[in-house]
Amino acid sequence: MKKIGILTAMQEEAQHIINLLGLKPSSTLKNISFFENEEYVLALSGVGKIQASIATTALCSRYDLKALINIGIAGSLLGNQAQIGDVFLVQRIRQHDMYLPFDGEHLNYAKGEIELSTIEIEKSDFSFQFRTGALCLTGDQFLDDQSLTQKLRAETNADVVEMEAFAFASAAREFGLLEQSYSIKAISDGANNESQLAHMDNLDFAMENSIQVLKELLKKLQNI
Repeated sequence: MKKIGILTAMQEEAQHIINLLGLKPSSTLKNISFFENEEYVLALSGVGKIQASIATTALCSRYDLKALINIGIAGSLLGNQAQIGDVFLVQRIRQHDMYLPFDGEHLNYAKGEIELSTIEIEKSDFSFQFRTGALCLTGDQFLDDQSLTQKLRAETNADVVEMEAFAFASAAREFGLLEQSYSIKAISDGANNESQLAHMDNLDFAMENSIQVLKELLKKLQNI
């Protein structure tokens, strides 16, 4: 039976999903843990692009998957246009910390955007703002600098910023699963000077909202 693979970075995020789906510990690598049942397998990767890439690669190589989902908290790049707990279904992802002073199609895998699958999810029952078509920036950098946040927004017009999604999508692409890959990001902070405390203070609230979107996405994917 093909499973749905789920990737998240932190134990605090993962616990919400483990509880929702009734997952049990199954195996571990050095710093990556797997939880599963007959329908789902969750990889708890640890933070950052390297860990996310390794964990997604392990999911794709160890399991027969019909879909992949990355879910977790993120910082907002939208200022007062977004609130804590808003949830975004990501459509495009790019790296904000990749610098190569060269152009060419042969570098698109690193410098370009990755586009994920889109799916219709009913919004009317959510008590929070749910947005689709989001542009997500990924980098190995926790953003707690308001000036840098404003600079990234001005340069990219992106919606959210975090540390794993581009690596997740890159690995999914290499294994031919990009067209079955999705990313859900819930706002925990404003990627500003208050983010170090705010992102953990707001994690549970943000994840509870993202879990509502995850439930709807899983209903859709069961019909694949």
